[in-house]
Amino acid sequence: MKPALQPGRLLATRYRLIDQIGAGGMSVIWRAHDEVLDRVVALKVLAPSLAADARFRDMVREEARAAAQLVHPHVTSVHDYGETVAPDGRITSFVVMELLSGEELEFRLTEGPLPWPEAVAIGAQVADALAAAHRLGIVHRDITTANVMMTQVGAKVLDFGIATRIGAPDDDEDGATFGTPAYVAPERLDGAPAQPATDVYSLGVLLHETLTGRVPYPADTWDELSAALARDAPPTVADVPGLPPAVAQICLRCLSRDPADRPTARQVATVLRDQMLPADPQASTMLAPTVTLTTVDRAAAVAAATPGVSAATPGVSAATPGQETPAATAPARSASGDDRCHVRCSSRRWWRY
Repeated sequence: MKPALQPGRLLATRYRLIDQIGAGGMSVIWRAHDEVLDRVVALKVLAPSLAADARFRDMVREEARAAAQLVHPHVTSVHDYGETVAPDGRITSFVVMELLSGEELEFRLTEGPLPWPEAVAIGAQVADALAAAHRLGIVHRDITTANVMMTQVGAKVLDFGIATRIGAPDDDEDGATFGTPAYVAPERLDGAPAQPATDVYSLGVLLHETLTGRVPYPADTWDELSAALARDAPPTVADVPGLPPAVAQICLRCLSRDPADRPTARQVATVLRDQMLPADPQASTMLAPTVTLTTVDRAAAVAAATPGVSAATPGVSAATPGQETPAATAPARSASGDDRCHVRCSSRRWWRY
């Protein structure tokens, strides 16, 4: 029996599958060629076992709608949502997104904390993206270093898979809490409605981690998070060399236990941008939204989509599933540290009952 999806298949009479570049618990990521607009895109395809459930299809559709509203240089662009029905009745549900070139912030931090100007630039860009989402009434709920992609145009916020509307119940119908424990605001453990302040707390965790190399309250489970919040001393960034006091202050305000004491995402972005060093060329590059991304060669991508033709793309390395490196422009790295192209799957989900 043939697999439901394979290279060369055409979805929605438009998207020709090239190769699978990632997989997670809820979805599979394919590189595909948009035959209408002649461009290479990423297709986030809901796992077949979940696509049969209308509830999960609705969740994917809502993710697409939420992200598609955000036309912002630091948010991954969503182009389309589609569903196809095979002759045997199997449903394929997918989101079409831009294909990003770069590496996860989480991966970059494996080498240690960032220089504070770079950390501040990233924090400002993520804060800008969140401010745009909050203006539209959207709460992301899963801001982590794994959901921030570093590209040639700066940081890109990924994965609106568990985003919701401001004021909506924060747990699902079974009473579960969504998110990644170390980044979750304390009030979310008590089931408070979704609010922008919960994203700002996660932003504070991200900023703290980029500055120090560690999260304020390490935790892999909800019980560990509760214990850490009750036991551990308040976080500090006092050991970061040369860090401006204004950055330290705004970071710790984001991490306030009381949501009312946190700044807005817009205020965070303003403070962080004011602390950028104008003479720092790296900082200037990271804040510029107009740099053009390296694109995949269209002809090679179309050839790769055709059954019986090699899918190899000149100048692109696919050694790491889910990611690719433009060989002509990527800096030299070890085999375990290459710059990579990435579209995040909804694979890391935590639930609290």
